[in-house]
Amino acid sequence: MSNQDTKQYNEVTEGYLNMELLRFTTAGSVDDGKSTLIGRLLYDSKAIFQDQMEAVERASKKSGEEEVNLALLTDGLRAEREQGITIDVAYRYFATPKRKFIIADTPGHIQYTRNMVTGASTANVALILIDARKGVIEQTLRHSYIASLLQIPHIIICVNKMDLVDYDQKTYDTIQKQFEAVSSKLDVQDVRFVPISALKGDNVVDRSKKMDWYEGPTLMYLLENIHIGSDNNFNEGRFPVQYVVRPQTKEYHDYRAYAGRVAGGIFKVGDAVVALPSGFESKIKQIVEFENELTQAFPPQSVSLVLEDEIDISRGDLIVKKNSIPKSDQDIDMMVCWFNEKPLQIGGKYAVKHTTSDARCMVKEVVSKVDINTLEKDFEDKSINMNDIARIKIRTTKALHYDSYRNNRITGSLIIIDESTNETIGAGMII
Repeated sequence: MSNQDTKQYNEVTEGYLNMELLRFTTAGSVDDGKSTLIGRLLYDSKAIFQDQMEAVERASKKSGEEEVNLALLTDGLRAEREQGITIDVAYRYFATPKRKFIIADTPGHIQYTRNMVTGASTANVALILIDARKGVIEQTLRHSYIASLLQIPHIIICVNKMDLVDYDQKTYDTIQKQFEAVSSKLDVQDVRFVPISALKGDNVVDRSKKMDWYEGPTLMYLLENIHIGSDNNFNEGRFPVQYVVRPQTKEYHDYRAYAGRVAGGIFKVGDAVVALPSGFESKIKQIVEFENELTQAFPPQSVSLVLEDEIDISRGDLIVKKNSIPKSDQDIDMMVCWFNEKPLQIGGKYAVKHTTSDARCMVKEVVSKVDINTLEKDFEDKSINMNDIARIKIRTTKALHYDSYRNNRITGSLIIIDESTNETIGAGMII
């Protein structure tokens, strides 16, 4: 490779690494076209290799389908292809000149609610698909509630299969009004609507000529330009420690740094910080990212912090800004989505992982259970089974240092683990 080629390669690579990353998830009822939509996004944005496309074409012909089934680009499990549904969460990665994307294609079936929670937990945007022929249904309510519960900042309602209703504007307007009536009950800040046909490609990447009555942007334009810079919490400094860096070499004999990912706030050299749970104070002496020294770090950067004082800090501790101390308590009130076939046991003992910290807990109380179909709270039914969402109270063996999930999706969340099998059996969002 010539020097000019090397320079050009480095510039392209650096540009790609510095591009903003957007995570989005799909949601909707069975056969609403989630996998087809993702396949269309990948296909029309030229993010599919030739051999992948050829394999999908062969699989489509083998199944006797008239058109290429773009859903096969994400539905990789044999059971998914045989049934024509999504079962597991499928992740796909692609980029355009403006942004990098991570897509989580989640199932639509009620019994796979836990999979949707998993796929949507880190999303900036939720694409909720509605079949234009059916309008807003129970699964629309369910997935909208989960998106609201997970505090996904942006929701795009994709009214799909417009080709099957002759691209009728009245149908689209009716569905928009139906959802706006529902969204008033949810904690949703930013909702957009786009009429599309994932199968035909209308308004997905390219503007549709058959819906000239729609004057808004295409779905791809929204994904490329929707503002996500303020989605993270930049006010309250939070740095969970993952690893203590001690090289033990002659060159770095006394070097001690704390590696982790910034979970909130902006850390600058010279900032006063507090280490929890010890409560010892110090100041940031140095911020290192790979081999580069930084003057500041912010979410979601992974860096190492060097402090001016030698403090006993280990994995699981939390470094915070001195002027924004989180809550510390053993009694935790939270919403939980239950993942396991074994019901949640009141009085049951489980392991919990909060940021990088491990603890054990006991379930003290089931406060209420959410009826996803009506969005009402049930204070009588205390049985929490797989895919149920409920408000519970737990007591941990040590104090957790946390924020509410509304303020910080990282320090405000935890997972519940079965100690006997090491399975993750619940996801909690602290109130």
